[in-house]
Amino acid sequence: MIIKIKNFYKLARLDKPIGIYLLLWPSLLGLLLGGVHAGSIDIMNYLIVIIGSILVRSCGCVINDISDYKFDKYVKRTAERPLATGEITLKEAWSFFIILSCLSLALLLTTSILTIKIALFFAFLIVIYPLTKRFFLAPQFILGITFGSGAIISYSLQADVFSLSLLILYIAVIIWVISFDTVYALEDLEDDKKIGIYSTPILWGDSTILISRSLHCVFYVLLGIIAIVNNFSMYFIFTMLILIYFHYEQVKLIDKKNYLDAFKYNSKIGFIAFVGFAVEILIL
Repeated sequence: MIIKIKNFYKLARLDKPIGIYLLLWPSLLGLLLGGVHAGSIDIMNYLIVIIGSILVRSCGCVINDISDYKFDKYVKRTAERPLATGEITLKEAWSFFIILSCLSLALLLTTSILTIKIALFFAFLIVIYPLTKRFFLAPQFILGITFGSGAIISYSLQADVFSLSLLILYIAVIIWVISFDTVYALEDLEDDKKIGIYSTPILWGDSTILISRSLHCVFYVLLGIIAIVNNFSMYFIFTMLILIYFHYEQVKLIDKKNYLDAFKYNSKIGFIAFVGFAVEILIL
């Protein structure tokens, strides 16, 4: 029984929380931006965003593994996943996905009608994203749109009037996700080519790293524009300087072809952006 629970834990990737963080930070940025317009943030909304990030990411991992279980055993990085090894059956995985989905829906029902409508719309993308790797040349774009939705959903917890700042943040997060997931995909490049799965590194070829870096810089520029639009204080300059330093450190990892660690470094980047936004909320 304990072993089975551990396998479900691994299936939801709770033993590798990096995905939770990368979904959580953009969502918290959206919540903080909503707080700028609403004037304050309800403490319960922080809990909803945190719990929601854990549940949604877990749902995404399970449906991803259900979709890819026939391929995962041929990829070095994913060969030990519970579905790929047979430690969890397909039926058990589907049952687990339904449970997680029901818990997500129960949490969602504690929010406003607007938030529910937005979340249900993007839930569809969570389900179909794993399939896009088989027919869409740049599935990282779909992932960006899906992950970026966390910013919109969280924003709607605080404000019901959408703003230019939210649009810029959503675009920024999409670009950021494309950038860091492209680096992540470099880890599986040769395996993906063999089994016929699409990714931006395959599409962009030798230009992959240059494009990924450029997109990351655009993400920073858009954060700066949000700061200007919302009259952030001069303290936000320190946030941007720290982010630039972290980008430099990430580039060094990429140059060493340490793609997985470079990908994980984005959690630090998201955290710093969150702290920078939080400081501005306190000042404003």
